Parts: sequence; structure tokens; C-alpha cells
Amino acid sequence: MSISETQSPVDPGSGVKNEKEQKLPLLALLALATAVFITCLTETLPAGLLPAMSSDLKVSESATGQTVTIYAIGTALTAIPLTAATAAWRRKRLLLTAMAGFAAANTVTALSDNYSLTMVARFVAGVAAGLAWALLAGYARRMAPPHLQGKAIAIAMAGIPVALALGVPAGTFLGKALSWQAAFLAMTGLTVLLLGWIALAVPDYPGQRAEGRTPMLGALREPGVTPVLFVTLVFVLAHTVLYTFIATFLDELGMGDSIDLVLLVFGGASLVSIWVVGSQINQRLRGLMIGATLLIAVAAALLAVLSDSPAMVYVAVVLWGLGWGGAPTLLQTAAGDAGGEQADAAQAMLVTLWNVAMAGGGILGGILLDAVGSNSFPWTILLLLAPVLIVVLAARAHGFPAKRTSVGS
Repeated sequence: MSISETQSPVDPGSGVKNEKEQKLPLLALLALATAVFITCLTETLPAGLLPAMSSDLKVSESATGQTVTIYAIGTALTAIPLTAATAAWRRKRLLLTAMAGFAAANTVTALSDNYSLTMVARFVAGVAAGLAWALLAGYARRMAPPHLQGKAIAIAMAGIPVALALGVPAGTFLGKALSWQAAFLAMTGLTVLLLGWIALAVPDYPGQRAEGRTPMLGALREPGVTPVLFVTLVFVLAHTVLYTFIATFLDELGMGDSIDLVLLVFGGASLVSIWVVGSQINQRLRGLMIGATLLIAVAAALLAVLSDSPAMVYVAVVLWGLGWGGAPTLLQTAAGDAGGEQADAAQAMLVTLWNVAMAGGGILGGILLDAVGSNSFPWTILLLLAPVLIVVLAARAHGFPAKRTSVGS
């Protein structure tokens, strides 16, 4: 997703003459998926650990929820400037630097018993995420011929639902069985292993020469980019309002002991979602985005009026996961298609707005939690998704067209 990823995915002189015969480099793409997994899990891990973290850090749960917010702020503030500043760096060097930042930040988070130090470490992790997120999707695209680029991105982005399906519940379980600190130390260990994997298996590519770069904001002149960015901002905001405080929400429903199971169900549904999206995105991007919005809206409605039934909570969580799991791939692909020649600039802006929404969701959720309680979260989601659906439906010509026309389709 960086502005330096517009070169051909098959480097000159590689000896590959027929793109149709080229296969996806699965080992390298799975390394990127693991990087995405670490990035996503580092951001969302506190969601399942809020009560224990708030107790040890001696702050309220709403304040602890801001560990997600400060991470997102770090990403939002640095994604575009760091992407521009490191555009000339070789890609593997940049990826290794970003992942080393995660190892350092998660280690400090695990060892800290001071709220301020924890927030600094989380901000640093967010900065590392700004580097990684602005790189990973474009890196995946670059490894694949045009007709397989959508599938390559889907494989790399599979790290998101895997983090939700397995990582967050596993981290929550580990936090209960040992300590929340152990969950963050486990993240450090995984990151160290990934650094070796990247060094051995991921191909390197040059950065972009200064004369080949285009102004980042020039992508806004492309029709369709603004609707996609708006949808990204509000859609992610709606999701984050509840997800950041899911442990608190479930606790107030009397389901506090089921947090890890609920997150596992959510993540499992997300895995199904990304599989469906990966197989259908070339033909049905618009329909999938409409469906994702409606699924989450129905889930929110169920949580708003039937949350006294644990069975209906699980039904809602399944629908929520089905709507959310493929959303990153859908939105990144839509941004790339709409951006055209400036696809990577559009995606760098998407990364920034995505994390502005993550930060805003944590802040808004904390305000709502303190002011009116967690029962306001589902109604807030419904309110936010209304303009999302309107914009997706209206962006039929550009943004979320009925038929994709990108080279990778």
C-alpha cells in the first residue's frame, strides 16, 4: 500500500515471459500474512485483556481502552509522512525495520506497570504499524502477476481474520491462564521468528526513485477515491466503537466469562468472510461491500434489542464477523481500483483514515461508556452505518462500481 509500489510485480530480467504461468510465492505471502497478523493482533489484543490490564495499570477500563486509541493515533499521524520519507528504501529493509519496532514495543508493554510508559510503547507500536500497513498490500501485489494480484492481497490480508479468530481469543485465554503480560511477550517471540522468516523467504524490491513519485493528495482528484475513503473512515469507526470495549460490553451482559469464546466465534466467521471475498471480489466487489454493511447493521440491531439472550448475542457476533472479515480486502481493492495510476497514494491515505477511525472509535467508545453505558454501542453502529450504505449505493459509477475494470480483475 505504499506510494512506492507502482512498479511491475515481475521485475525486469527475472526471466518470466508469460505471466499466466507464474505461480504465487506462497511462503513469502504467508510471511506477509503473519506480519499482518502481528500488526492486527498488537492493535486489538487489549480488547480481550481490558479488566486485567486496567487493574495492574491502576486506571479505569475506559482509560485502558485508549491503549488501542494511541496505537491508532501513532499509525494515523505517521503512515503518510513515513511512507513518503522511506519511499526510496529497499522493501525488505523497510519491512524488517517495521517488524523490529513491534518486537521492541510489545516487550516494553509487557514489562511496564506504568500507564504513561505503556501508552508511549503503544504509540511506538502504532508508528511501526504505519510503516507496515503502508507497505504490505503493495508488497503482496508486487509479488504477483496482474491476474493474481487480488488473490495475493487476499492471502496477505488473511492475517487480519486469523488474528481475530485465533490470536485475540488465544491472547485472552493466555491472559487469564497466566497474565496479560505473557500475551504481549508471546507477541514478541512470534515477531522475532518472523524476522528470520522474512530474511530468508521474502523477495526484496527497490524503492521508488524521487522522479517517479506522485503527490499523495493528487489521488483525491480521481473519481471514486473520496467515496471509498469516506466509507473506510465511517465503516471502521462503527466497528471499533464496539470491538475496543467488547470485554466490557459482554461483562455488562453477564457474559464476561465467555469473552474468549465470543471472540473465537467472531474470528471464525471473519475467516469465512475473507474466503468468500477472496473468491468473489473480482466479480462482485460492490455487492460484497453492500452485503458487509447490511450484515453488520443487522448484527447491531440484534445486539440493541435482543442482547438479553446469549444465543442471539452469538448470532449477532457471527453476522458481525461475516460482515467485517473481508472488509480490509474489499476497501483496499476498491481504493486501488479507484486510484488508477495513483492507486498506492490512495491506499496510503486509506491506511491513515483507517487508523483515524480506530482512534476515533476508541475515543468515542470511551466517552459513550462513561456517559451512557455500553448499551449505547449497537445504536451508535446503526447510526454510523446509515451514511455508509448510502455512499456505497451512490458510488455505482466510481468507487464501488457494478463491474470492476482494474488490470488485476
